[in-house]
Amino acid sequence: MRQLKIRFKKYNDVWDNVKLTEIAPIVMGQSPDSKNYTDNPNDYILVQGNADMQNGRVVPRVWTTQITKLAEKGDLILSVRAPVGDIGKTDYNVVLGRGVAAIKGNEFLFQLLTKMKQYHYWARFSTGSTFESINSNDIKSAEIYLPSPAEQQAIGSLFRTLDDLLSSYKDNLANYQSIKTTMLSKMFPKAGQAVPEIRLDGFEGEWKKDTLEPYLTESRISGDTGLTAKKITVKLWGKGVIEKEEKYAGSSNTQYFVRKAGQFIYSKLDFQNQAFGIIPNELDGYQSTLDLPSFDIQNIDPKFLLEYVMRREFYEYQGLIANGSRKAKRIHPEDFLVMPVRIPSLEEQQAIGSYFSNIDNFINSYQEKITQLETLKKKLLQDMFI
Repeated sequence: MRQLKIRFKKYNDVWDNVKLTEIAPIVMGQSPDSKNYTDNPNDYILVQGNADMQNGRVVPRVWTTQITKLAEKGDLILSVRAPVGDIGKTDYNVVLGRGVAAIKGNEFLFQLLTKMKQYHYWARFSTGSTFESINSNDIKSAEIYLPSPAEQQAIGSLFRTLDDLLSSYKDNLANYQSIKTTMLSKMFPKAGQAVPEIRLDGFEGEWKKDTLEPYLTESRISGDTGLTAKKITVKLWGKGVIEKEEKYAGSSNTQYFVRKAGQFIYSKLDFQNQAFGIIPNELDGYQSTLDLPSFDIQNIDPKFLLEYVMRREFYEYQGLIANGSRKAKRIHPEDFLVMPVRIPSLEEQQAIGSYFSNIDNFINSYQEKITQLETLKKKLLQDMFI
């Protein structure tokens, strides 16, 4: 038996080796007839698989008028079909489809099943299968180790606290992301408008109608070939500029160009997938091909520029216009630079850029906290369970 690496000091009893069915009643799901599915919240909630669970909780999505197998409020819901092993709790009485099973268990068992999923316990039962699934016998015969009820309660309480904190962080993250999305739609003029719906204090007057050409100058400093160039790439959906994983892999016939920190860069091919960024200081001197054109910025706030072009109203609409009937959906610099924009004074640009930088700082802070807490939880699951 593997030894625990972390344990509450007052507990030293040996953990019992048992089968899951010995300590927890298990109900396998059975799908109702599809003709009885509804979208009426007054009917019975139907849980069919992990699509009906979010962040470890059942989220009502489909209802049914037919009762097959039931789970009660507080039961654990285990996905028995791909992805096998996802685990959640239900805050409702629900009907179980054949993609799930219900297990009556406490917080300790919920966290243990979470660990079993993370460390691929169930994979042994579906090896070689075209469609991943586990059956009633696989679940009931699963061997687990249990401490005393008191130690179970202590461990469960610790992990419930971690989960509550994670949930709080995720809610705050979602709130700030929602605020940013809303303000991006209101702090820039809509099509055909000269002023935004919401404006920061102290600014007035129409935004200047212009193109991007006065503010961006394409940079083409010749660099190395694909064999030796240290390469960068632009992630989709505004996720930033990063070092390419295979930074030295490439063709000796491909010309690369040196990129500088602070330059604006985008992907010709993924313009409509929000592949825009500002090159960070740590990637100064890295290189890309002309498929990732880079521009020196002048007379415009870089953060304002980035938020402007990352709005769906800009990149989707302008991208469609620039593409026209061409099959190759690449946005070339000559097309990009003449795209129409509305630009306020530099002072207002900087104020808007600062506003969104502050929101981004909150978003990044919560993302970092979530990552750290999830890493801690995974480590504790490994060290506090057998």
